[in-house]
Amino acid sequence: MSAGTSAGGDTGGAGRLREVVVVLNPNSTGDGPANARGLAEELAERVPQLRVRLAETQHAGHAEDIAHDAVAEAGDAGGVLVVSASGDGGYHEVVNGVVRAQRTGRGVGAAAVLASGNANDHATATQERPLADAVVEAAEGGGFDRMDLLEVAATGQEPRVAHSYVGVGITPVAAAALNEHDLDAAKETYLVVRAFWRYRPLTVVHDGREVRIDSLVFANIDRMAKYAQLSSTSAPDDGRFETLLIPHRSKLRLLAEFLRVLRGRFEVESREAPYTFTTRNPMPLQMDGEVVSVPGGTDVTVRCLPLALRTVR
Repeated sequence: MSAGTSAGGDTGGAGRLREVVVVLNPNSTGDGPANARGLAEELAERVPQLRVRLAETQHAGHAEDIAHDAVAEAGDAGGVLVVSASGDGGYHEVVNGVVRAQRTGRGVGAAAVLASGNANDHATATQERPLADAVVEAAEGGGFDRMDLLEVAATGQEPRVAHSYVGVGITPVAAAALNEHDLDAAKETYLVVRAFWRYRPLTVVHDGREVRIDSLVFANIDRMAKYAQLSSTSAPDDGRFETLLIPHRSKLRLLAEFLRVLRGRFEVESREAPYTFTTRNPMPLQMDGEVVSVPGGTDVTVRCLPLALRTVR
């Protein structure tokens, strides 16, 4: 926890935690449904005065609507925590639902993730103890913590937020390949390698200069993709974000650069100021594992929203 967050938690504004909404995909082949029910049962036993309910998603994007409506129903009194029993992508939806409700003045809420997916970068990098323990403390008067978010504003689109990272280049290309399959370790390795060798560089304009890139990543956490160490000094509540830019290289040089990233030896820039670039060609943009297509000629601005998300950890 950085100096920017009170050790006593965020007890102002929305008061103490009174309700937990656990969002799960009932059709998931992973451990999300079991984890969600297990958390609900544990909380019912440890803090019986806390309202806990399960909310099942029915389609893509439904988790965002569930989170928005839960916060809106609680209103300004707040006190609701929306937990996503998922990986980074499902949590991305929940965080955006909470933020959308707050931005439109519908209410005040909080979000947390119960790691239950193939990619759990956010939980790995930020959670300091079992989620149930953090929820119990908040319910017993410990209040909420706060974390930064990344905001992505693209021409012609509503701004979105990311809880962990934003990327263009080989990062989202590989992610798109992984998201299409149920994975074991061998298949995951094969898909990453295949995406790596098929990848072609992209061109962006930054500060009036054209740059051919293999990867451009903005991160609110110190690691990503399970193993890549971006920074040993960054924190998700320090009011800054890390920028990692790999200019276009040969395939072998790109591989060497990725090995440096994996070992935490690649230079990253820590910044407070927004980063703006223009896409020269259509490209995939990844936010917390969710991949969207961005047309050529799109202006994209990534900025840090300091302590914008109320959470428990």
